[in-house]
Amino acid sequence: MIIASLRGTLTERNEASIIIEVAGVGYRVTVSPSTVVKLGELGQEVFVQVHHHIRDDAQSLFGFLSRDERQTFEALISAHGVGPSLGLAILSVHEPVSLVRILADDDVAALCLVPGVGKKTAARLLVELKSKLDAGDITTVVSNPGVANAPHSATADVQQALSELGYTPDEIRSALSDIPADVDSSQLLKHALRALASR
Repeated sequence: MIIASLRGTLTERNEASIIIEVAGVGYRVTVSPSTVVKLGELGQEVFVQVHHHIRDDAQSLFGFLSRDERQTFEALISAHGVGPSLGLAILSVHEPVSLVRILADDDVAALCLVPGVGKKTAARLLVELKSKLDAGDITTVVSNPGVANAPHSATADVQQALSELGYTPDEIRSALSDIPADVDSSQLLKHALRALASR
């Protein structure tokens, strides 16, 4: 049985995974930091698109807020040298529509904004992904209305996400110091990652 989506109650969440209870069964789903900050509160009903990753020694579920994100993730991990962790990291920085634009523009620098992606890896990904990602298949990016828009909440969520990515408190404070306070969590995370990558 392949799991393609889950709708249920959000019972646990941390920086890298969530647990969704469906009909009394709890499913642990690995998600990106940006997905964590977009989900609703504990106890709320949530819906995620799922990539069911099956290996000889384990099975894992990876969750996304839209079908475009899931399809893009599946294209990413089909590229040589891109595992689920790197695939999630790329989607944390670049939404599917932005990634298609990056491929069309051969924008190596944009891919290098992703932690762990250097120029050689970025150049190789540009070549491989062009044949795997069709702009016609990537149409929308769905954002979750459960995210609080208050600047303080957005900042706190992004601080936690960056901390879990391994950045120090000083690096996080510096990255967030020059960013407008009226952006949502997703935009704030992107701005912060770009600032950190440029230093």
